Parts: sequence; C-alpha cells; structure tokens
Amino acid sequence: MANRTLFRSLAGALIPKVDTRNEAGGPAYRLSPEQSLAQFAATGCLNTTFYASDLKQLEDVLSVADRVSPEFVAKTAVFCRQRGYMKDMPALLLAVLSRREPTLMDRVFDRVVDSPRMLRTFVQIVRSGATGRKSLGSAPKRCVQRWLDQRTDAALFAASVGNAPSLADVLKMVHPKPATPEREALYGYLIGRSVDVERLAPIVRAFEAYKAGDRGEVPDVPFQMLTALELDRRAWRDIARRASWQATRMNLNTFARHGVFEDRETVEIIAARLRNEAEIRAARAFPYQLLAASRALNAGVPDEIRAALEDAMELALANVPGIEGQVYVCPDVSGSMRSAVTGVRKGATTAVRCVDVASLVSAAILRRNPTTEVMPFDERVVSLYLPRRDSVLTNADRLAAVGGGGTCVSAPLALLNARRAIGNLVMIVSDNESWVDASASRGTATMREWEVFRKRNPQARLVLIDLQPYSTTQASERPDILNVGGFSDQVFSILDDFTAGRLDGNHWVGQIEAVPI
Repeated sequence: MANRTLFRSLAGALIPKVDTRNEAGGPAYRLSPEQSLAQFAATGCLNTTFYASDLKQLEDVLSVADRVSPEFVAKTAVFCRQRGYMKDMPALLLAVLSRREPTLMDRVFDRVVDSPRMLRTFVQIVRSGATGRKSLGSAPKRCVQRWLDQRTDAALFAASVGNAPSLADVLKMVHPKPATPEREALYGYLIGRSVDVERLAPIVRAFEAYKAGDRGEVPDVPFQMLTALELDRRAWRDIARRASWQATRMNLNTFARHGVFEDRETVEIIAARLRNEAEIRAARAFPYQLLAASRALNAGVPDEIRAALEDAMELALANVPGIEGQVYVCPDVSGSMRSAVTGVRKGATTAVRCVDVASLVSAAILRRNPTTEVMPFDERVVSLYLPRRDSVLTNADRLAAVGGGGTCVSAPLALLNARRAIGNLVMIVSDNESWVDASASRGTATMREWEVFRKRNPQARLVLIDLQPYSTTQASERPDILNVGGFSDQVFSILDDFTAGRLDGNHWVGQIEAVPI
C-alpha cells in the first residue's frame, strides 16, 4: 500500500497549509493585510492584552496600515467609528491618513471625528509623533478649525470637559478665526483670557453665575463641570433628570450616593430613559457596557433601575438574527479569555472580560434562536445547561463562571463530529489563540474538523468571532467561512448578512470596501 502520509485523500489535500503561528504558539493562518487591519480596527483599544503589549499593538497597526491602500485605511476608519463604535483606533487611522493622503483624511474627517473626545484623541495622536509627524500641519489644522466652526457656542462650551489635550490646548494649537464677537469672547474665555462676559453665550453666563453662588436653577451643562461645587440633593436630582443616556448608565451609583433615587418621579424618568430604544441607538451602546453597568450596581440602586438595564440589554441585542435550522454557538471559556476585553491600561481597564462578551453573544443567540445548542469550551467542551427563557444577563453569568483551562478551538467541532451532528451554522466566539490542538498535520485542527462536519452538512457555515486584536485565524477565509472581529452589535448585522447569503467572497472586508468615501 502506498504511503498514506504522502498520498492523502483529496479532502485532506484541500485543507490549506498553515502559514504562521498565533500569539500562543499554535499553528494558524495569517490574515491578509486588509483582514488584519479590519480585525485591529474592530477590537483594538491600544491597551495591553493577554498576549500582546499596547506598544506591539500600535506597531502592528501602523505596519499593516502601510501595507494597504490609503482608500482602505479611510474606509476602515469610517466603518469602525460609525458601525463599530470604536474610539482610539479610528482616530489613529485618521492620523495615519494625515501623513499618507491628507486629501482622503479631509474627506472622512467629519465622519470619524464626531465628538469632542474624538477630536482630542486625534490631536493627541498626531502630536505624539507615533504616526510620523509631531505637529498638526496645515491639512489637519484646517479640519480641526472646520470642526470648531461647525459647533454652536453652547456645544463648544460643553466640549470643554476633558484633558490631555483640553479644548483650550486645541484652540491654542490651531488658532481658529472667530466669525462673530460672541465666538471671539468664547474662545478667549476657554483659554483663560479676560473677556466681556455679556458677549458670552447664555449657558456660559448661567454657569458662571451658579459658580458664584446664584444657586437657582442648575445650568444645563455636563455634570462634570458641577461636581467640584457643593451640590444639594435637589441639584443632583436635576442633573440626573437631564443626563444623557451614556452619562446615566455610567453614574447610577453616583446618583444613588447623592439620594437621587429617593424621589420616585426621578426613578421613573431614569428607568424610562435607560430602556428607551431611540436613546440606546443614539448612544451607540455596546451590549457589554450594559452588562458592566448591571454588575456594578450597588445596593442603593432600586429594582426599577435594574429591571430597566435588563430591558435595555434586550433592546441593544434586538438585531441578533433569526437563523433557520440547527445552530451551535461555542463560547471560549479558557484562561486567556479572562483578560479585559478592551485590554489593560492603568485607570482605564474595563471590568468586562473576553469571556463575558463571548457568553453574552452566546446567550443572545440562544434567546433569539430556539434550536441553538450552546457548547462552551476550553481544552474540551464543558457541559452546561442554559434555560432559553432565562434572561440574557442570567445565562451570560452562568457561562462566564465555567472553564478556565487551555484553548482548543476545534473541541466543539470534534465533539459534533463524534456525535455525527447535523447543523446549519457553527459559531465560535474566541480570541482564536488555540494551542492545545496543535499537531504536525496539514492545516489547523479546526479546519480539519470543519471539513468533516461540512462533508456531512454541505450547506453549513462556520463563523469565527474574534474578540482580540491579533492577526491570525484558525479557519482560512472562503465562501462557507466568515472571520469577523469586534464586540459591538454590528457583528450581528454581519452575521445576518452572511447566513442569509448576502455577503460575497470577501465577507467582512467586503463590508468595509462598500463604505463610500
């Protein structure tokens, strides 16, 4: 008989050879430069992750950004800001464009820099020299000046919250030309000059009067401007009633400490805001942010607010697709998934871990699709029963509490094959750092097991949702396989398009390529 190793079956020969190692040392497939940039853009927060430092992340992003076209950089910046809700990464890509193709930067600037925080982040990154320039330069200056010109006096005053750089620092860098005496007075006020107070916007005058002791109505300014003052319970109640959706989510415990929830009407107002679908959408809320808020609540927050957060979670996950046929969702619950989903940075580390997000995605799919089987895994598949009718938050907590060993991405597929399971979709939510199943065989174990599964289920599709900013995968891209990264609900929209056959062979990269610039 001929050598079976040399003359393997055609099915095995169709499995692509691995061409790299992942961060954990296991065999893997290298993503294309476009796929890599998309992955970094959707998951990278430029913080230290389980396998990579913040500096290595930055180096990798800059390297891959230089290997794709400026047009793709521009489209990726817009995509990950408008549809992925990212902050640091789109600003970094915009800064890259300011060096490579300033005209493209100008065309997409207003779609990426859509908030004061984004403006400050962009200026900070450019001035750092990390992308090849240490001063703003003429083109970025014009963009920043245009951004300032497009805001009202009240909006600019509200934008003065925040530092490193502050809005005052930005004004001193770009020297905007005020179009009116009122704007000239505001610019002077913001950078600390003596100005004619009567020329300032009414909201600025009201704030200064309140600071001086006129404690009538609390001015409608970001409450960060007021917290240094001595505020009574009525003032805190007024602040809470006017707060934005995101400010409300982030300060529920603060409101509780200051007695805001002792007023029943205020409780009803805040609960209605939290579960308001339009406000949730406008706030670009990550589902995991609601998970974090729910877990962080202290004893002083009433049950009505807790229930409103659960309602908000259900609404935030409203675009989870309905999928025909049998679905298998496989959250990675291994040790590396215990790291913070947005990475580690002193003073800015989220309490939400990768395993929490994987569990949240799995619980949401289970809730929406009655035929779903959830198969958590680390080195093996972990047996766990999840009642479909329980809340997404409850089931997410159950999933996140199991596992903790090494990573074997192929484990769920191997078990399905041992059971000779029939199915339409297998979804793996992981950091893709598989190493337990490393071998000398052709391809990764995940690809080998998928070939066996798909031979039995020729119409089946495989989706790998990657939660971390690395540039390898366990299953190479092709029509039946989707690699997608991120932890916003945008992933569900792409999943819906893929399972419905609306994505072409480029899959996720094709979504970015379709962004108009």
